[in-house]
Amino acid sequence: MFDRLIEKLKETPRKIVFTEGHDARILEAAARLKKEGFLTPILVGNVEVVTGKAKECGFDIEGLEILDPATYPEMDKMVETMVALRKGKMTEEQCRDALSKGNYFGTMLVKMGYADALLGGATYSTADTVRPALQLVKTKPGAHLVSSCFILVRGEEKLAMGDCAINISYEDTLDKEGNVVVSAADKLAEVAIEVANCAKLFGIDPKVAMLSFSTKGSGKGGTVSLSQAATAKAKEMAPDLALDGEMQFDAAVSPVVGQLKFPGSPVAGYANTFVFPCIEAGNIGYKIAQRLGGYEAYGPILLGLNAPINDLSRGCNADEVYKMAIITAAQA
Repeated sequence: MFDRLIEKLKETPRKIVFTEGHDARILEAAARLKKEGFLTPILVGNVEVVTGKAKECGFDIEGLEILDPATYPEMDKMVETMVALRKGKMTEEQCRDALSKGNYFGTMLVKMGYADALLGGATYSTADTVRPALQLVKTKPGAHLVSSCFILVRGEEKLAMGDCAINISYEDTLDKEGNVVVSAADKLAEVAIEVANCAKLFGIDPKVAMLSFSTKGSGKGGTVSLSQAATAKAKEMAPDLALDGEMQFDAAVSPVVGQLKFPGSPVAGYANTFVFPCIEAGNIGYKIAQRLGGYEAYGPILLGLNAPINDLSRGCNADEVYKMAIITAAQA
């Protein structure tokens, strides 16, 4: 899978910003990327601190660009641009203060076209990666929310699961008069299509199961009606996508159970892309697959943004940073 992504990056060179250039895991991954030459890392941080840490750990980062917000020559222009983007929600002083931090500074490098992608979060929360992205890069045209996907790999087998990291639940968006502007079902359908598109990037021909504790109306309550409505919406939005629901997990993956519970479905029993109705089910589900099923899990891969920006686990290692950098840049 990674060989395929690397070949893509060799054909289309990309620059990726690492917002925590002082971190040993980031430095090890950046040194590896520098050596292999198919992706250009940019490290954010104090030059002396970053180079000192690299030397201490024995990582060769010579020649890599290190950008320090405190000495960045284009900071005034960056502040001006951010003030305009925030449209009165942040003062110039507040923007300058935010841009002194690696997460906002790195996001603005992407927004202003200096870099193609960003990877952060080795030392701070998912919210601290997503918030600047939403405020500055924003969602892509037509997108109503940011979601996420995990790619799970076991040998030659690859699966996609979403959303397991961002949206706690799906609620209707209302206008001031109380009218529904974007329904919860519209949002979950949008997530399903984004996850399917993400799966394609990794060579998966998506067969999407809209998961539930009910199969084809066998259960009531909870999120069943949401999954049913989202299935109908997703089929309208992407009629050529192999997608069906609502269905239980056993019906999604077992051909015998699938065709017994959901006869005639083109997806039941053969699904490889799974869409959960809430974050609780999704987060628990992918971690069961990872810990008990022996799958390697890559993600969360953020979906719906105008540019590739991804979040690392604070417990990540250098190999995970390296692989997530490849995934992130390949989204560009």
